[in-house]
Amino acid sequence: MKPKQKIDKSIILREFRDLIFITFGLACYSMGWAAFLLPYQITTGGVTGIAAIVFYATGFPIQYTYFTINAILMIFSMKILGAKFTIKTLFAIFMLTFLLGLFQEVIGNMKIIGEGQEFMACVLGAALCGLGLGIVFINNGSTGGTDIIAAVVNKYRDVTFGRMILYCDIVIISSCYFVFEDWKRVVFGFVTLIVISYVLDLIINSARQSVQFFIFSKEYNKIADRIISDTHRGVTVLNGTGWYSKNEVKVLVILAKKSQSVSIFRLVKDIDPNAFISQSSVIGVYGEGFDRIKVK
Repeated sequence: MKPKQKIDKSIILREFRDLIFITFGLACYSMGWAAFLLPYQITTGGVTGIAAIVFYATGFPIQYTYFTINAILMIFSMKILGAKFTIKTLFAIFMLTFLLGLFQEVIGNMKIIGEGQEFMACVLGAALCGLGLGIVFINNGSTGGTDIIAAVVNKYRDVTFGRMILYCDIVIISSCYFVFEDWKRVVFGFVTLIVISYVLDLIINSARQSVQFFIFSKEYNKIADRIISDTHRGVTVLNGTGWYSKNEVKVLVILAKKSQSVSIFRLVKDIDPNAFISQSSVIGVYGEGFDRIKVK
């Protein structure tokens, strides 16, 4: 019984650590919005972008619009995506709602870097937002919003997760023209989106990239079952021979999104700390669960 209690305690501590880092990432994201984007009337994609457009048009607080839209999305998606996806997402939604309100109270409409500095505010705000999102994602968190829409659409239609988010962001940013009637604001919105994406990729080593794992372990059956149930990725078991020992071994081959690397390493360590793991980056993976094969 003692080993099981020890594992359970380590899992609880890990989840607690994740929540702390997710909170820090959300604080960076909120600071980027409150200090740089909102005072200079710059928007970008996602539900926060929609909330910002509503704020610019009506003055209605951004955090309340953000919370309302996410609450509706969560209600519709809870049964589809399951409880595991929703727990940390719910935490992030409540925490981000609180932090957005807090930082706006502290900073107000003060333009920290002076008048006429929209482009610099765009870059600095986007960098902070990208940093915050990267920290959230590498700690298995989610900010909800268009992530939820993309996850639902990806489950039922042949549209990749990243492409669905891109489509949503393009529509959201373009719609700010109807508020300002100024294409400069639209351009700033797309610049912000590009910078956020670039910084996000730097933080999580390109979330769209895939990875390939070779796992050698005597507990291969338990590891394979956990990978399938926890990450929803397929596992192939190969027969091998250790040439030095001449012993038969089982080799697990897994293809996954790079953002799932941390989860896979963690579950392998929980089951067999002595497992031998090889991870390599894969430029393109095509088939079920990844991109569709396209040949012109």
